[in-house]
Amino acid sequence: MNATFRQLRLFLALADTGSVTSAARLMHVTQPTASMQLKELSNSIGLPLFEVISKTVHLTPVGVELAKTARLMTNEWESFEQLIANMKGFKKGSLKIAVVSTAKYFIPKLLGSFCHKYPDVDIALEVLNRDGVIRRLEQNMDDMYIMSMPPSHIEIEDEIFMPNPLVMIADKHHLLSNVSSINLDELKTQRFILREIGSGTRMATNLHFKKNRFKPDIRLELGSNEAIKKAVAGGLGLGIMSMHALDYNYIQNELSILDVKDFPIHSNWHIVTAKGKKLSPIAKIFHDHMISEDKKSWVV
Repeated sequence: MNATFRQLRLFLALADTGSVTSAARLMHVTQPTASMQLKELSNSIGLPLFEVISKTVHLTPVGVELAKTARLMTNEWESFEQLIANMKGFKKGSLKIAVVSTAKYFIPKLLGSFCHKYPDVDIALEVLNRDGVIRRLEQNMDDMYIMSMPPSHIEIEDEIFMPNPLVMIADKHHLLSNVSSINLDELKTQRFILREIGSGTRMATNLHFKKNRFKPDIRLELGSNEAIKKAVAGGLGLGIMSMHALDYNYIQNELSILDVKDFPIHSNWHIVTAKGKKLSPIAKIFHDHMISEDKKSWVV
């Protein structure tokens, strides 16, 4: 097989974008050139790599395996480029991170302080729900992943780097806002607004409720912290969310954190990578940057 590195990068772009046109644009070539290169790659391997159904690209089993191999090769080459840049005294390269949606409340600040030190680093940040982040982890698409509930079905490297306390919130004028030491049993008549099933916050909440033999009366399940904050502030029920998702304005003007026994729920933020993955020089520097930050400063 005589596949060129350019062809492999083009095929990887196809796998990531799902479109020949988009892959061509990403690789700065014309669409006919991209089609020709992909055809030559397929002929070189001797098996079809993808098929187009209803204008959507679907990788064949061989294509899926080739995408995995091409990604490993690309990651190794980028690490080599970063290593050479570092040896020349430069700190440049790319950093790819995928985080669950709640992490968007603190990751930009970490990235901002990092980019202030290393302005020549290009950042690619994906903010997704937990399932989306895990799909990218399964395909080894990023340097690292930030989440609160790492998966158990994948071999991973997992490192705790910051606490993620989950608190119970109510609207500012709720009858329980100024009550101390509330027992969970006293909340049986309350309606709850929780994150969707499968989110890290919901998983930690369900485990906590199960441990305390409490069954919440769920009114709504919502897919974003912002939606939950607005629903709770509107008096629709009690909510549970990460302290990182609460800002000063909400706490002062619209919401109150309830004083419930066994709350906050203990949770942590994790840095996750695929098992055996070697961090690129830039990713290693960012990892150390996160670890070195004063963790207390990230808790509201």
